[in-house]
Amino acid sequence: MSKIIIATDNAPAAIGTYSQAVKVGSTVYLSGQIPLDPATMTLVDTDMAAQIHQVFKNLSAVCEAAGGSLQDIVKLNIFLTDLSHFALVNEVMAQYFEQPYPARAAIGVAQLPKGAAVEMDGIVELG
Repeated sequence: MSKIIIATDNAPAAIGTYSQAVKVGSTVYLSGQIPLDPATMTLVDTDMAAQIHQVFKNLSAVCEAAGGSLQDIVKLNIFLTDLSHFALVNEVMAQYFEQPYPARAAIGVAQLPKGAAVEMDGIVELG
């Protein structure tokens, strides 16, 4: 099978040696998204809820560019610099996802790119 590179201007451009997403067959591997505004490439805010919302908007844009939506995510990984925000992630996530929810991991990390407080990546299955 061949790899198809997914790219969109509606999500932040890659800031390293990676693609926004790679599609192999009907599976799309989403690279990590941090709360960057795609137009300015700067963090949206220091407010945690605003950062989480922006990450979901960025993931959504990449999913759409691949021909899917957030609802097609089967595995979501969440990286937080402060795990006390776990409940807030659940609250915001409920605004973007419907049951059945994807499999998920939430991992505490010491630091994220550009000083972000949250990053998410995932796997999409386009049925």
